[in-house]
Amino acid sequence: MSDKQPKRKNALGKGLGALLGDSEPTDDKKQQGSDPSGGDLSEIAISSIEVNPYQPRTDFDEEALQELADSISEHGIIQPITVRRLDDNHYQLISGERRLQASKKAGLNKIPAYVRSADNQQMLEMALIENIQREDLNAIEVALSYQRLISDIGLKQEELGKRVSKNRTTVNNYLRLLKLPPDIQAGLRDRKISMGHARALINVDNVDLQLDLFRQIIASDLSVRKVEALVRAGQKLKKAVAGAKSKGKTTQDPEIRELQSKLASHFGTKVEINSENNKGEIKIPFVSIDDLNRILEILEV
Repeated sequence: MSDKQPKRKNALGKGLGALLGDSEPTDDKKQQGSDPSGGDLSEIAISSIEVNPYQPRTDFDEEALQELADSISEHGIIQPITVRRLDDNHYQLISGERRLQASKKAGLNKIPAYVRSADNQQMLEMALIENIQREDLNAIEVALSYQRLISDIGLKQEELGKRVSKNRTTVNNYLRLLKLPPDIQAGLRDRKISMGHARALINVDNVDLQLDLFRQIIASDLSVRKVEALVRAGQKLKKAVAGAKSKGKTTQDPEIRELQSKLASHFGTKVEINSENNKGEIKIPFVSIDDLNRILEILEV
């Protein structure tokens, strides 16, 4: 997988470009090794660079990383990484971890890097946005990145959408994934299910049912459309049952309701009377043998 950065478009507006500086470098600056952010381009010892503690990506494809390392061995680094200076000979990575790891695999001792100033909050924001826009993060990593931008940086969903060039609905769909049970999140992270499957499962309001359906998806290789149909069918059944119960309550004879209340007071427990066409049953629940004996005493049985 190539790590060459595509030409930045104006559509990124308030994304990483806004953090690193919106203006494109002039030809003179490019020749002098200048970064759009105003940072200086330098050759830095890889051993002096520590990893980014705010890196949202936790999963790297080893095969793709090796392909990048082979490309670097043959062609060198096409796009420099970005770091911040901690002291004279100590740096911390801001963006470009795949390039850094691949360079280590390629046996390089030094790597071209833009050196710039950034505090911890800027580090976090730049790392998250840079990865969201440029890397193939899985859906859970994207969702966690969005959540950190909201909770740690304090961005509103609408503002976040502008920063990452996504509409608010898309951002919200990712954030909702974090409400799924851990097993389903892990399945999405490991690409056992797709984003479409996960979005359908979100609409199931029972965790046990979510997990059962999740296991069915994997076992039977269910399509997204099939899962959506199962979820809709379950919702219709639930509404039908709820409607029947509601109808039964509203049409119950007032005299029956009054009798239920009297019997409940008499026996000291909830009593249910089901009656239709002058036939029916009376239910008196008990919670223990002692409770049953108490009710039998009242009945003088």
